[in-house]
Amino acid sequence: MRLSPDQMIFWQYGFLKLNGTIVFTWGLMLVLALGSKLITRKLSTELKRSRWQNLLEIVVTGIEKQIEEVGLPHPEKYIGFLGTLFLFVALAALCTVVPGYEPPTGSLSTTAALALCVFVAVPLFGIEEQGLGGYLKTYVQPTVIMLPFNLISELSRTLALAVRLFGNMMSGAMIIAILLTITPYVFPIVMTALGLLTGMVQAYIFSILAAVYIAAATRTRKPKTKVETAPAPAT
Repeated sequence: MRLSPDQMIFWQYGFLKLNGTIVFTWGLMLVLALGSKLITRKLSTELKRSRWQNLLEIVVTGIEKQIEEVGLPHPEKYIGFLGTLFLFVALAALCTVVPGYEPPTGSLSTTAALALCVFVAVPLFGIEEQGLGGYLKTYVQPTVIMLPFNLISELSRTLALAVRLFGNMMSGAMIIAILLTITPYVFPIVMTALGLLTGMVQAYIFSILAAVYIAAATRTRKPKTKVETAPAPAT
């Protein structure tokens, strides 16, 4: 039994290896790129639209609404990054019905790469919104003592993102593989359907957590304004 698609070797030359994680990851990216190209090639502003455009608008509108509810006022700025994260993790789970396919999110290397993307994107969006000085000040608020704790928080939440997604996706794949060896095919089919639902939930949680981190980094503190008191009327 394979614990990870890293153990599925397609080609090897010396220390160079082409494993299942790399193949399936690039395959998913190719599917997303080609799907995006095909769906958006004939967009229409008329009342009569294709089914694919309607599906695309539903997905984009839903993602934008979720981003805005997290606390990001301009979701169009972040949908490219957050939407891609959601679609990649969701597609990785949905493709488990394909024979011979193993989700690359079942490998810690893939989930770590996704978490590192969030780790890099959070300060970039924060600096874009607040400026370099304003963003760095958030690490020493409300006092300088909080600096090491804020730095540890940045690293720990990145590790938590990677391990959470990896653990949930790998455990689901392992349970299905075990059931296929000891039970009839009916029960594993039910577990596969449950695994698809779990994968969608994990995609939602991962992208929402990334949106929350970005919202915290882009939040600006408005200076307090002094309230002018009107002079008391003369008696």
